[in-house]
Amino acid sequence: MRLLNNIKTCFSTLLIFSILNVFGQTDSNKFSIVLDAGHGGKDPGNSYHGYVEKDIALKTTLKVGKFLEREKDFEVTYTRKTDEFIELVNRPKIANKIDANLFVSIHCNSVKNFEPAGTETFVMGLSRTNMNMEVAKNENSVILLEDNYKKNYQGFDPNKPENLIGLKIIQEENLYSSISLATTIQENFTNRLNRKTRGVKQQPLWVLDAAKMPGVLIELGFLSNKEEGEYLNSDEGQTEMARQIANSIIHYKKMYFNETLTEEDIKDIDKKYAEQKEISDSVIAKPNETVKIEPGQTLYKVQLFASSKKKDLYSSDFKGLRDISFTFENNLYRYYYGKSYDLEYSRKMCNEAKSHGFSSAFIVVFADGKASALK
Repeated sequence: MRLLNNIKTCFSTLLIFSILNVFGQTDSNKFSIVLDAGHGGKDPGNSYHGYVEKDIALKTTLKVGKFLEREKDFEVTYTRKTDEFIELVNRPKIANKIDANLFVSIHCNSVKNFEPAGTETFVMGLSRTNMNMEVAKNENSVILLEDNYKKNYQGFDPNKPENLIGLKIIQEENLYSSISLATTIQENFTNRLNRKTRGVKQQPLWVLDAAKMPGVLIELGFLSNKEEGEYLNSDEGQTEMARQIANSIIHYKKMYFNETLTEEDIKDIDKKYAEQKEISDSVIAKPNETVKIEPGQTLYKVQLFASSKKKDLYSSDFKGLRDISFTFENNLYRYYYGKSYDLEYSRKMCNEAKSHGFSSAFIVVFADGKASALK
């Protein structure tokens, strides 16, 4: 009963914050994105081998912004541009106030064991693994550094699991958009930079929950791993990671805001994917054709239908579903919805496809250079 009451209290708190957030509108029709450099000021974040998270996060975030500012129709806002402490409660408020289209928070990981390495990107949600819950605790723990945290967060304690359970995403419609962006980010890191991926994960993170638009939290890698920390601490590493985050955001904008992806756009944005005869707007692979997926990695997509005719990826035939891709073999186009390294996400996408009228939809597994239906 006590747990249930705590959960109800947390949901009530989130609802209050939803109401109290001040909404505004940007002065232009540009795609508005808020870039959030994690930690800052008196909160250094992770620190190993002389590598400090708040500094790496800030430098990388500013580089992402510079790449995006070169693009037309982008409006970039930063939660911080210097080494200053920004209360966690105010970070998503900045995005909410300007009614941003996207919120992206950038961080670095660490553990006591110096061996783990790899990138991972989080979206709002619940996790069933203790290791992932520790990430949530670490990122939420900055709350305790704030002077008025008890008042700001209505008694929320990031160290109590029952409080974390209460951090459910309020706007379910943003979840799939967030997953799509997170998946593209991870694919860019892996396919363009050959960085090890730890996948896309759902976590009860306050900074994502309070944002009223799709959002992701990116862990660039582990500072506790000396080699990876050295890469992330270098100007070259920060520039490379920033470029791929920016590429992913540009791809997301084109996919979700009614902008036609021309073949030249696709070649430029998606050249990270496997070489192919037919150009698609996401990771695609022909059955039995080699794809550039790291050994042991498995990519999942949902097949909607097959057709002898090539269809526009924004056709009404897809019944409102986005993130559509295709393969072509034996004079048949096979059309897929979504992409994920996580089977659980893929099952949700498959259910969503069926709810849109694709009753015969099924999951296709891309692994070890082959594509096959999930058994």
